Amino acid sequence: MSDVDCLAGLRIDVDTLRGTRLGVPALLNVLKKQGLKATIFFSVGPDNMGRHLWRLLRPAFLSKMLRSNAPNLYGWNILLRGTLWPGPRIGRRCAAIIRAAAEDGHEIGLHAWDHHHWQTCIQKMQTEAIRRDLEKGKKELEAITGQAVKCSAAPGWRCVDKVLTEKESLGFRYNTDCRGTSIFAPLVNGVQLRQPQIPVTLPTYDELISRKGISATSYNDYLLSLFHPEQLNVLTIHAEAEGIYCLDVFAEFLKKALAQNIFFVPLGDLLDFYPNPAVASLTKGSISGREGWVSFQGMQGEESHV
Repeated sequence: MSDVDCLAGLRIDVDTLRGTRLGVPALLNVLKKQGLKATIFFSVGPDNMGRHLWRLLRPAFLSKMLRSNAPNLYGWNILLRGTLWPGPRIGRRCAAIIRAAAEDGHEIGLHAWDHHHWQTCIQKMQTEAIRRDLEKGKKELEAITGQAVKCSAAPGWRCVDKVLTEKESLGFRYNTDCRGTSIFAPLVNGVQLRQPQIPVTLPTYDELISRKGISATSYNDYLLSLFHPEQLNVLTIHAEAEGIYCLDVFAEFLKKALAQNIFFVPLGDLLDFYPNPAVASLTKGSISGREGWVSFQGMQGEESHV
């Protein structure tokens, strides 16, 4: 990669049945055309994402839904999924698609068993429930792909210390559970954990679109301006957004990125470039354009706040 000016990690989150069924095959095709590999984090249990509808009562969430044109971005079937009837099992319905992603050579990781439940309940979940969810999701994904699952990504960047502790026993090579600036070794109750964190460093589509004058036509150029070769660059896209409604925008983004010598790799490949990670705890914070709290990489030696 001697001609690469900027190396970046590409993370694809798959939250829903629709994203898996429609978005993943489309993204696999786009990535194959450009000769790129990514890390794809799958949700494999019930799709209950429609239960987020109650959050429309919160002004910040309603603003995000309107600003990002959510009905077109995600589809009405997602917005209603799991509200009037139990959500469908994603892994069971879309096993062939998930398997195809692994066979294409992409790094496959666990996003969630039940994305909605994790995102709304993780703060009050007991350790036994956390372990059960992680084990169920990992087992399901491994049965589908026929290979060990070596990485995970907390839904909505919502992670707490007890999650990090439970993941230590599941054999992950790394996790990507927070936002931050550098790869780091998590510190929990004064103990440095073995599994490094690769934080997401760049904003997502729904955080940027229709804010600060950013439109679909200016989005790619603005996002590309945030990549810098001297820092860690990790981008998250969503199968429900870039894989469907924004597919053409994303395809053009990749072309522009490669023309600027920005090359994307699976997140696990970044570990080779950062052999001595810093030590930091998780903390809570907020992101402009995103409703609710998210986990952040704290300062080195800072006491955990999650």
